[in-house]
Amino acid sequence: MNIAFFLLPKQEVVCVTENATFRQTLERMEHHRYTAVPVISEKGEYRATVTEGDLLWFLKNNPELSFDQLHRVSLSEVPLRMNNRSVRIDADMEDLITLAKTQNFVPVVDDMNHFIGIVRRSDIIDYCEKLLLPGSKTEAKLMKEA
Repeated sequence: MNIAFFLLPKQEVVCVTENATFRQTLERMEHHRYTAVPVISEKGEYRATVTEGDLLWFLKNNPELSFDQLHRVSLSEVPLRMNNRSVRIDADMEDLITLAKTQNFVPVVDDMNHFIGIVRRSDIIDYCEKLLLPGSKTEAKLMKEA
């Protein structure tokens, strides 16, 4: 089994670019109801992951900012507290699972560090459930989808 089996391709992943504003980032996260999203460079490289917590701590530490001013704040000004590491598409499954234990999703990159998608921890758990619990609801659902 390889990482590509679990890959959600970048076309289906909600991301922000590193030159996005605070407000654009916040609105994108709110619209899609995500608490964290990958940050991608203009060249398509994975840079980091921004979380709701990062945005909230920035607001707390900058009380002079009003919501109306957030379009003037660059995402690059927001300190990111989590170091969500990426994994290369050709990495071992052990590497992916090690990261997935502490990250809700693992960004996946190619050999040039270009972002190609994510692997969600929930997808790994669903797969393991199917293997461990034959006859489970997950197995029935997967059989129905096939």
